[in-house]
Amino acid sequence: MLVLASTSPYRRELLQRLGLKFEIAHPEVDESPLALESPKAQAQRLADAKARAVGKRLPQAWVIGSDQVAELHGHALGKPGDFEPAADQLVAASGQRVEFHTSVCLHRRADQQAIRFTDLTVVRFRTLSSTEIERYLHAEQPYDCAGSFKAEGLGISLFEAIESQDPTALIGLPLIALAKALRQAGFSVP
Repeated sequence: MLVLASTSPYRRELLQRLGLKFEIAHPEVDESPLALESPKAQAQRLADAKARAVGKRLPQAWVIGSDQVAELHGHALGKPGDFEPAADQLVAASGQRVEFHTSVCLHRRADQQAIRFTDLTVVRFRTLSSTEIERYLHAEQPYDCAGSFKAEGLGISLFEAIESQDPTALIGLPLIALAKALRQAGFSVP
């Protein structure tokens, strides 16, 4: 049994690409950052916590926990929630380099097996005018996305470049590394 410990529609859509049957479970994990925790450490801790939380309820299942934290100048960028915080994030990111740490933990509680990895994707934003930011936010409303954009949509127009080992990581689930981990766990991919 395979379970995705996430209610993210983006992660669900990505995992469907691998053609495996899986269930969805809400991890019920407090995602608040810890004091002095780096964005990368936060992503790793939360991916692990999500997999373990669902694993307690389904100990025989392989559970995928994942989390992504965006980092600008050493500080985490959360999900903006609405227009004003999203506009503030994009103003801050304009002309800057933003790092996205996407961590995954594939865990089976029954035998305490775990496979962990973290992808680093770097997005270089072009210099954005306030008109472009406003126009983009009204068009796509990416208020549930760290960094305030959807790279799989119109958000791609905000960038100068993306540096990545895996283009799906920026959307929320690095499928290249996950497919390898799933094969290690005994799943047939493809």
